[in-house]
Amino acid sequence: MNEWEAYAVAAKEAGCPADQIERFCRHGIILSPKQLQASAAARLCDSPDGPTEIGVGGAKGGAKSHWMIVQMAVDDAQRVPGYKGLFLRKVGKAALESLIDLSRNALCRVPHRLTARGMIDLPNGSRIIAGHFNAEKDIDAYLGLEYDCIGIEEYTLLSSSKLKSIATCCRTSKVGWRPRIYNSTNPGGISHALYKNKFIAPFRAGKETDTRFIPFLVDDNPFINPDYKKTLDNLTGWQKRAWRYGDWDIAAGQFFTTFAERHHKVDEIDERLARSWFCGFDYGMVHFTVCVLGFWDGDGNAWIVDSHAQRGWLVPRHAEAIRAMLGRHNRFEAGQLGKVQAVPLTVADLDYFVAGGDVFSKQSNGRTIADEYRENGIKLTAGNTDRINGAANILRLLGDPEHGQPVKLRIHSRCARLLNEIPAMQHDPDRPEDILKTDVTEDGEGGDDSCDALRYALMRKFQPVTMQKLSGR
Repeated sequence: MNEWEAYAVAAKEAGCPADQIERFCRHGIILSPKQLQASAAARLCDSPDGPTEIGVGGAKGGAKSHWMIVQMAVDDAQRVPGYKGLFLRKVGKAALESLIDLSRNALCRVPHRLTARGMIDLPNGSRIIAGHFNAEKDIDAYLGLEYDCIGIEEYTLLSSSKLKSIATCCRTSKVGWRPRIYNSTNPGGISHALYKNKFIAPFRAGKETDTRFIPFLVDDNPFINPDYKKTLDNLTGWQKRAWRYGDWDIAAGQFFTTFAERHHKVDEIDERLARSWFCGFDYGMVHFTVCVLGFWDGDGNAWIVDSHAQRGWLVPRHAEAIRAMLGRHNRFEAGQLGKVQAVPLTVADLDYFVAGGDVFSKQSNGRTIADEYRENGIKLTAGNTDRINGAANILRLLGDPEHGQPVKLRIHSRCARLLNEIPAMQHDPDRPEDILKTDVTEDGEGGDDSCDALRYALMRKFQPVTMQKLSGR
């Protein structure tokens, strides 16, 4: 078996169809096993029930850009005459110079013409427009046009609103072609949490539908300069976890750097361990109203078992949902003949139910939000809202298992919003010891409401007298 025959076998094992393999071989395209997996995933987009977005990357040095331009120019554009693709890149040097470097490396054996305006023209009338952005506003130049395929590099550096705007341009009038979006990125950026929820969470759970994610590491790139790999190996802290190993539980500027789902996320919790049940509450209307439910065990460990998060609801509806959440869990008590029996949890079983100070502020009618909740069967007490000490307390409970500090906080997988928020929290650049306040988007993404509710709940033991008086205790 010669080199090309062995390559064809590897491509077939990765899931690449025969015509795609033949096209790569004919144009002298050598892809790594991970890149071949990504190209196989791209072909799944042809199916009516296949994905519409393919994401690659995670770490640096995995040859993400090389794969994307090859997939668009050698496979997609070659089989669809008149294909029009948009290849968006964030560049630090001259845009055209950057594109020349990429086309020389990836398309050196592919007939094409690179125009002075940054367009790749192919013999069959297909073309790929190389778009570039340094700032978000640069994206607006490409909106309103139609593209059969869009490739976006550094995906997480764009806001959710810009990503949604550019996605509206991915449409086609070509028969037999299904539009799709390819992207590559590293952990970090303003859309880190969005990407993790959209691509990484389904990938980890093995439940991908509209998306596919293929992790690229520097180890997956057989063509990488060994010195570059050494550079990544010599990184430390969050940079090594994010850029060397593509760890999506960490990001640049991340506040809770010791958080890792493998340590803090659990799928089962034994509620018989409970010694003290509690709820933390953060009120919102445009923002989310969030209630987290948890308990302390006899060893001082905090277990977060459930959460309620909705926005735009009135108090009675929230109160009903919170009571229903409590009822899904049990406290255990001795029954007849000493037999332990499970009893559905109620508000009366909670040791405390703490909330942020805004629910105790009087409205124009002299009443408070807390008054409304009390009338609906939930008595709220004022939590300790010290942001800096509250954040430090969460850090302490997260522990640092990599350096021998035990984990004292675990969160059930059903608390998805909380699990997404914790790694997304950033340091406040003006007060590094504090968490940067983060607002939820108009689409309900992001925000810090679940983290605030958790902070109130876990700080209850530091409740100052002034806050107790405020809550009427």
